[in-house]
Amino acid sequence: MTILGKALLLFAWGFVMTTHADSVKTGLVFHPDYLLHDTGAGHPERPERLAAIMEYLKQQGVFDLVTLIDPQPAEDMWLHQVHPEEYLKYLEESATKAPFALDPDTTLSEQSYRVAKLATGGVLTAVDEVMAGRITNAFVALRPPGHHALAERAMGFCLINHVAVAARYVQKKYGLKRVLIVDWDVHHGNGTQDIFYSDPTVFYFSTHQWPYYPGTGAADDTGSDDGVGTTLNVPLAAGAGDADVVQAFQHKLVPAAENFRPDFVFISAGFDAHEDDPLAHLQLTESGYEELTRIVKDIAARFADGRLVSLLEGGYSLSALSRSVETHLKTLSSQPIEDERTN
Repeated sequence: MTILGKALLLFAWGFVMTTHADSVKTGLVFHPDYLLHDTGAGHPERPERLAAIMEYLKQQGVFDLVTLIDPQPAEDMWLHQVHPEEYLKYLEESATKAPFALDPDTTLSEQSYRVAKLATGGVLTAVDEVMAGRITNAFVALRPPGHHALAERAMGFCLINHVAVAARYVQKKYGLKRVLIVDWDVHHGNGTQDIFYSDPTVFYFSTHQWPYYPGTGAADDTGSDDGVGTTLNVPLAAGAGDADVVQAFQHKLVPAAENFRPDFVFISAGFDAHEDDPLAHLQLTESGYEELTRIVKDIAARFADGRLVSLLEGGYSLSALSRSVETHLKTLSSQPIEDERTN
């Protein structure tokens, strides 16, 4: 491990050890091993993203508002609900050849496959805590992200589709029938859409910059076969901001959720639609993310007994990402948001 990696791990362990696991209603899932996925010099999806988030949350006193949850690796039986065994073996074997490029954007280090399984496990651990009633909702600060991963293909920095595995997990382990996935990452979650495109039991809703990577998510992509009507895409032009996205949530997501009546809600929470993000061109602010969180939290309260798990996808401005996660967590835990925010 590099000196930087060791330093980040020490920082992370310091955050964990100073956190109080009081009985509160919002969980924060994190593990320092999430920093061991090494994407190489200059890659935007880098360990510093999580280190910056955790440092900022500690500085802002957010750790006093949440319960820190230690994740367990996902068992293969749950990964196989979405990803074929052959694909997972390919990832595992490719990691032994590290550094290994799965595509121009998606790289593996020696620890990447293990870390990806631990990231999925973080989401499943959060589900378990919610279902046990120990927390109402949770945010999983994980990497690598997952929503671009197809059942048999890694892409867009993503190896395993964490939210897809978690959706099957709540259905298979807990017998919940209807799952809503809300994806506000600036990039369309093509992997998640593809996995559930013909499945009427999983509703996928996405706002994203259009046209933009990965080139999917047109408004007329609404599902196939029995799944027609359970995919809802709201493509947005570059420059769209808080009002545009909030309107899409109020006028499209809310009526769809009222009709679908989910038993569990997930958020693919990418924060790269922020106005300061270097990889995209939407103009959301922390105030926008606060309102989006409130809307989805209300949906979960109305139809799913509050059952909500949010997981990190994109977000590449370290300061904007950290502030946005702070706002998201405070809103999940019903904490007041400061009117004035600084870098």
